[in-house]
Amino acid sequence: MSFKISWTKIDEAPLLASYCLLPILKSYTKGTGIEFVEKDISLAGRILATFPENLTEEQKVHDYLAELGELTQDSNANIIKLPNISASIPQLKAAIKELQSKGYKIPDYPEEPKTEEEKKLKERFAKVLGSAVNPVLREGNSDRRAAASVKKFAQKHPHKMMKPWPESGSKCRVAHMNQKDFYGSEKSITMGKDDAVKIEFIDANGNSTVLKENLKLLKDEVIDAAVMNVKELRKFYAEQIEEAKKDGVLLSLHLKATMMKNSDPIMFGHAVSVYYKDALEKHTDTLKQIGANVNNGLMDVLEKLKKLPDVKRKEIEDYINKVYEYLPELAMIDSRINKTNLHVPNDVIVDASMPNVVRDGGKMWNKKDELQDCIAMIPDRSYATMYKTIIEDAKEKGQFDPSTMGAVSNVGLMAKKAEEYGSHDKTFEASGDGVIRVVNSEGKALLEQQVETGDIFRMCQAKNEAIKDWVKLAVNRARASNTPAIFWLDENRAHDREIIAKVKKYLPEHDTNGLEIRILKPVDAMKYTLERTRKGLDTISVTGNVLRDYLTDLFPILELGTSARMLSIVPLLKGGGLFETGAGGSAPKHVEQLLKENHLRWDSLGEYCALVPSFEMIADKSGNEKAKLFAETLDKAILKYLENGRMPSRKAGEIDNRGSSFYLSMYWAEALSQQNKNSEIKSRFEKIYKELSANEEKILNDLISVQKKPADIGGYFMPDDKKASEVMRPSAAFNKIIDEI
Repeated sequence: MSFKISWTKIDEAPLLASYCLLPILKSYTKGTGIEFVEKDISLAGRILATFPENLTEEQKVHDYLAELGELTQDSNANIIKLPNISASIPQLKAAIKELQSKGYKIPDYPEEPKTEEEKKLKERFAKVLGSAVNPVLREGNSDRRAAASVKKFAQKHPHKMMKPWPESGSKCRVAHMNQKDFYGSEKSITMGKDDAVKIEFIDANGNSTVLKENLKLLKDEVIDAAVMNVKELRKFYAEQIEEAKKDGVLLSLHLKATMMKNSDPIMFGHAVSVYYKDALEKHTDTLKQIGANVNNGLMDVLEKLKKLPDVKRKEIEDYINKVYEYLPELAMIDSRINKTNLHVPNDVIVDASMPNVVRDGGKMWNKKDELQDCIAMIPDRSYATMYKTIIEDAKEKGQFDPSTMGAVSNVGLMAKKAEEYGSHDKTFEASGDGVIRVVNSEGKALLEQQVETGDIFRMCQAKNEAIKDWVKLAVNRARASNTPAIFWLDENRAHDREIIAKVKKYLPEHDTNGLEIRILKPVDAMKYTLERTRKGLDTISVTGNVLRDYLTDLFPILELGTSARMLSIVPLLKGGGLFETGAGGSAPKHVEQLLKENHLRWDSLGEYCALVPSFEMIADKSGNEKAKLFAETLDKAILKYLENGRMPSRKAGEIDNRGSSFYLSMYWAEALSQQNKNSEIKSRFEKIYKELSANEEKILNDLISVQKKPADIGGYFMPDDKKASEVMRPSAAFNKIIDEI
């Protein structure tokens, strides 16, 4: 029986790395009953699958995301999911432009739809925006940790990126709202029965508008409703601008405008309009006429200004530049081109940016390209407080030491589209003053929130089946690793109170004898975890979906230097497995370097590690001894890869991703040739190992000599397969050995 491993074709650096790695995997497993099949769920692929009627027969692509969604319900599902783009509107527009330039008749994205047709078009595009992939594939809860070999290596060879916290003191701090945010307004209930509800807005005159209808909910499901008051939000931003100016520190904003695709771009836009208020309010009508949208960042405003006559454009640009003379400096994304924290919403993503603030000693980059203390604005208190806690801990006790830090792993609630943060189709901007409410089939309001014009309402849900499985996974992990498991839940938050009741209900169903399992609010959970990690002790964080996202970047970046090296296993509820391969937050910078210097510094260690449990699952389910052998020998190869320091260098002219995958293939062939469990595989790989080791110098020279000059891959969002493959497989000697297996 052939067992299929679905390998996701995605975007940016991990996509390019696959052009090199996937041919190796296909060749090594040829004829063993294991088959790698590629499924395109890239941003470009998802856009094309959405508009089949606009394409020729040759251009049409299959909807692989829907296919993989169905596959998650199969007990034999085995999916390797690489990091994909959670598209912001600027990214979506750039991808559309590239596809159009390649002859695909994809319509333009209607930012401000005026006709019914444009509104429907915007709805279709909404399915591609933000975290479109994760809710479809994550039909199980998350078990995320560093593989034991990776953690040991990180302690033995600690990364060099940690910068000291100044002993003289730091002005760095996390700023958050203290009232009228999502945290403060949240209401939550557990459904008493199955039902279909609607969300409606009742204006001040009693007129009702249905925002969403026929939302099917299940008995025992937890639902929430919360509101971000934008007047209070704008007041908060204005206060922090004053504080940053007074303290002489950089001002930075940390949101997640990609995954939180409906709420956070609006919050980002308010920050832009408050900071640049003096310049933008003078030209409100003009900016409206040219379609400038602050939710897409200052860059969108500057781009749209190009529509104006030069004199008018320069006048507005001068007003914008004058703001910098009397307001606090903004943290920079790229000081060489004066790109600030407020230029593009997807440049600063909280889960990737806040660990860097800790790592860099409470600092971010200023316009002189120097590190400087900063105020990190995270408006909502739901999770800002835990970032505040780690910053305060570092200010008091100094920088963390990767050589002695304990490991912080995570069990995350994400099955059954556990949204928690309400970033999808139940998030609305209030069109006026009034009430937004969730109404059941009998007309009774289950949850309701007072809103003012522009306020952000969000409803979210977490299904009982997912919560029950999450509790079980937490107990199993605590038992398997003999490590304390801490549920990060706050009894003062409405959503968490409902979840705490369920945790207390389901924990007694498991044998917890001898285990340390606690429920602590995020601030206390962070304090307890930091106390342990500084002593070199391991801790399991058991969290909802957002904290899963945040903590599985925060601790790995401090411990390992990157979250891309984490092992992420999702035991699917129906019995299959989803194996995720790290985070892609830095992927755009890697592509930029490849295009300039033909050097890809993406580390595929996450992919290598994910393959081990993927092979193990095949062995467990089918009794395929070769799969078991591949898992054991790959694990040895990874250890040797780490011990010999074969990770990609950041510098062109040195080993990059291609060299890393070459060394992994050589060490793997060596391990397969040295085992004695299967003589057929042993003799097959003795030959391969001999050829690879004999040609090591030549292959490495081939892989390095092409660097330090530009590379052409035929597109950013949709590279040309032939060109990208040639760039990522530049060694004829290496290709010959692999292709002839």
